[in-house]
Amino acid sequence: MSNGLIRRAAITAVAHYVPEEVVPNSFFSSYLDTNDEWIRSRTGIRERRILRNGATSDLAVPAINKVLEQRGIVADDIDLIIVATVTPDMMFPCTACVIQEKIGAKKAWGFDLNAACSGFVFALETARRIVESGGANKVLLVGADKMSSITDYQDRNTCILFGDAAGVVLIEPTDDLNTGIIDAILHIDGSGAPHLNMKAGGSLNPPTHETIDKRWHYVFQDGKTVFKSAVVGMADVSAEVVERNKLTGADIAYLVPHQANLRIIDATRERMGISADKVMVNIDKYGNTTAATIPMCLSEWHAAGKLKKGDNLVLSSFGAGYTWGAILLKWAI
Repeated sequence: MSNGLIRRAAITAVAHYVPEEVVPNSFFSSYLDTNDEWIRSRTGIRERRILRNGATSDLAVPAINKVLEQRGIVADDIDLIIVATVTPDMMFPCTACVIQEKIGAKKAWGFDLNAACSGFVFALETARRIVESGGANKVLLVGADKMSSITDYQDRNTCILFGDAAGVVLIEPTDDLNTGIIDAILHIDGSGAPHLNMKAGGSLNPPTHETIDKRWHYVFQDGKTVFKSAVVGMADVSAEVVERNKLTGADIAYLVPHQANLRIIDATRERMGISADKVMVNIDKYGNTTAATIPMCLSEWHAAGKLKKGDNLVLSSFGAGYTWGAILLKWAI
């Protein structure tokens, strides 16, 4: 910026969208060996939302429209669209292209980013770097997944976990150093790939009768192994980003964790030394919506008036890859 101050990226609008259809835990107990108590005690989930007809872009567009209205801008004002997702409308073109056409953002370029449940965190750091470099002034960042499209409803261990939703934020530059994204710590570890993946549908295992019969086009998860890694990874990186910036749990207004499992969230909170009332949790209502969980939390807490300008927030995640990371930011709205 011409005044010589640091150009910092900040979230200036946020919204989310969830489908109307609610799937309670009782739905699964009607045909699987499970029940409400079993699901809630292991995950913290009571219900999730499912989109019967439509694609990931159809989840994103209503949330995008809310963001544009909230900020008082139109689609042609958008410079860049980033879509964090593991359930693109199709392999190509990217869902960012589909969304660009649907909303009429004729001046925007864009791309999809796949980091599984860490997708929003990784994409937010990507958007931050582009904005800080001067490469864009208005970035639509979409975290959206139609997880029902890749969920095996015959697998008790995974089908209870996932739901469909979208969360969207607008990222813009600011010279107000009391707001904006401050720091990020991101990691990947490919040795975790065998424990959480979708085996078919890519170039390694293209669709065949065999891959379909083996149910390889659905999410596979070795739950116990992933849980152990997630507890350590998400908790440690969340604490690290706070300590690296010479803060303590007392300085954090809210931890905004990926909503995969309530026990993982609790372990992260305890590692950071913060109380339960300073943690955003909505997993009970929506389940794990992958890249949408963190922006959904931000949207709900913002709409409820629980966030104040200048609040320190820690956004943290852990997902397939493995991928994990944490971002420290000061709320700007």
